Amino acid sequence: MQLELLNDQGQAASKLEAPDTVFGREYNEDLVHQIVVAFQANARQGTRAQKDREQVKHSTKKPFKQKGTGRARAGMTSSPLWRGGGRIFPNSPEENFTQKINKKMYRAGMASIFSQLAREGRLAVVDSLKVESPKTKVLAAKFKAMNLDSVMVIADEVDENLYLASRNLVNVLVVEPRYADPVSLVHYRKVLVTKAAVDKLKEMFA
Repeated sequence: MQLELLNDQGQAASKLEAPDTVFGREYNEDLVHQIVVAFQANARQGTRAQKDREQVKHSTKKPFKQKGTGRARAGMTSSPLWRGGGRIFPNSPEENFTQKINKKMYRAGMASIFSQLAREGRLAVVDSLKVESPKTKVLAAKFKAMNLDSVMVIADEVDENLYLASRNLVNVLVVEPRYADPVSLVHYRKVLVTKAAVDKLKEMFA
């Protein structure tokens, strides 16, 4: 699989030969959907909590007499049928949302995403991406010159200058290969990979 090698102006200068095992796979939509859903589910924190009829604050007094009102009989206001009553099956803070994904499935799914991005022209390679100072303005100007408004950069090494310059840019994400995730790959319009990072991706997902 040949990937576009971009210059500083964002134009395709040449082609780079990349391994088909990572960038030339067939697109497996079901597998990609599974790893994306699993990644989002594993990021959830089970911190939400609801109260059952025992835990809600209420009076045990019968709200009205049993007969003669024309209404359905009621014993107490904590009933789940009442507004402000307890939930029948409340969510607990210890709820576990994690989903297990095998390593082989995850590697295949990530390679499928990279391959589809390459086919759609949303993935390109750059020699390197570095900034001399931790200035957001400098990095923003570099991306503007390359005509990139929504980009995920996978760099072989993210130094302090690059990290500090990119963290305040809304539509920019700079990560090392080990931190590349399926949700971000699908979300950003363009994915830039440095030459050295291509070899690391080959080791991880081939």
